[in-house]
Amino acid sequence: MASKTLIVIAGPTASGKTDIGIAIAQYLNTEIISFDSRQFYKELHIGTARPLEIEWQGIPHHFLGHMSIQNKYSIADFEKEALIKLQSLFKVKDQVVAVGGSGLYLNALLYGLDQMPDVDERIRVQLNADFNSKGIKYIQDLLQLKDPDYFKEVDIQNPQRMIRALEIVLSTGQAFSSFRKNKKTQRAFSTDQYAVQIDRALLYERIHQRVDKMIAAGLLNEAEKHLQFKDVNALNTVGYKELWPYFEAHCTLAFAIDKIKQHTRNFAKRQITWFKHQDEYQWLSTEAILKTIKSKYDQN
Repeated sequence: MASKTLIVIAGPTASGKTDIGIAIAQYLNTEIISFDSRQFYKELHIGTARPLEIEWQGIPHHFLGHMSIQNKYSIADFEKEALIKLQSLFKVKDQVVAVGGSGLYLNALLYGLDQMPDVDERIRVQLNADFNSKGIKYIQDLLQLKDPDYFKEVDIQNPQRMIRALEIVLSTGQAFSSFRKNKKTQRAFSTDQYAVQIDRALLYERIHQRVDKMIAAGLLNEAEKHLQFKDVNALNTVGYKELWPYFEAHCTLAFAIDKIKQHTRNFAKRQITWFKHQDEYQWLSTEAILKTIKSKYDQN
């Protein structure tokens, strides 16, 4: 396994990761593991920009639409299953490509999970009650106060992830970030890590265009179909949660769409911040990444 390499293509949403990942996999005659947690759920296609199998260009993809929103799926579950899949793929492939934007899931795969302390169940219950009664801004403000370092990294539109950090802060009196792993688990494969570098203005233009395309493709129908599951964590994500107030007549459709665009931009900025904090990445354009891969893994 020491001669096996996982080629990581990371970066913000709408930066072109899917297309470059497929191009690399085609060149290397290999397969793709997705670490985009929003795309794990089979019911959520349009709002997560999950590529359909017809768009895979013959390249096998793993961890795309492989489970239901009604099932719980943790980072630990992904780590375990992805390692098993990698071990199987590396029996017949020297390189495998990993594509996505969920940094926590990728880090679990590459380095293992942090060991976190037990939390007071009463604190968990209270935080969830506070979220339900006071809203997400209360949770955001509390996390920013208690753990400003983690606040800079976390998706502040994901209440469950913020609540998880606050559980630990309030149970231990120590910042969640202080429990983050300093020692990385050694894997039996090497990694070659790239992040897509893209002009911020172009990225935002792509985000706006993508949201408009999602609406045209039927995002409203997809979201309304799963309205009964709106409290499920998988649906508490950008592209869906902004539509719940519209369905309940609390805002206009135009307002909801603007919120999707705004929150997607915010999400992309936080993805960039996350990967910028990791030292292992080469930040290159998609064209430069492909050129580098072809030079390094010459198939001729």
